[in-house]
Amino acid sequence: MEQPPETLVRGQAELRRYRPADVDQLDRVITESLEHLLPWMPWAADHSRASVQDYLAGAQQDWESGTAYNYAITTGGTLVGSCSMMRRIGPGGLEIGYWIHPDWTGRGLATLAAAALTCAAFDLPGTDRVEIHHDEANRASGAVPARLGFTVVSRSVEAGLAAAPAGTRVSVVQRIDRATAAALLD
Repeated sequence: MEQPPETLVRGQAELRRYRPADVDQLDRVITESLEHLLPWMPWAADHSRASVQDYLAGAQQDWESGTAYNYAITTGGTLVGSCSMMRRIGPGGLEIGYWIHPDWTGRGLATLAAAALTCAAFDLPGTDRVEIHHDEANRASGAVPARLGFTVVSRSVEAGLAAAPAGTRVSVVQRIDRATAAALLD
């Protein structure tokens, strides 16, 4: 199975495959971001150093199996967030997700990371679409795919979003296909 590069660069954002040695840095960034993450990311409520170790171990297994590709978002060598490409939307599709430390938001890093992941996704054989799923109330997250030319293809109530305190439980799916992404890929 072909895999994406372990390092992706787009503007000021450098994405690099997670390593087990990232545990302390990632734990710190999540801990500092908890207030920012808790309204939208149900996993943040169970954050601990052990959960970060488990995540990084799972990230290694996911990469090797091709089920997900998890990256640290860095800028100037500083870890500032996380992003992933996941094979959970069916054949031909990859879902991407991201979050940024609150001190680093508003600088376009999430958009750059999503653009890098989208390009990497379309470089993988058989990928015909990329999706970003977000809660309708998470306007910052929803603005990223809109800036990249994704289109809203569905809105639906999802019980899984109930755990996100700020969420509406309305999941918005934005999608881009290979033809639409041509300008992004240049």
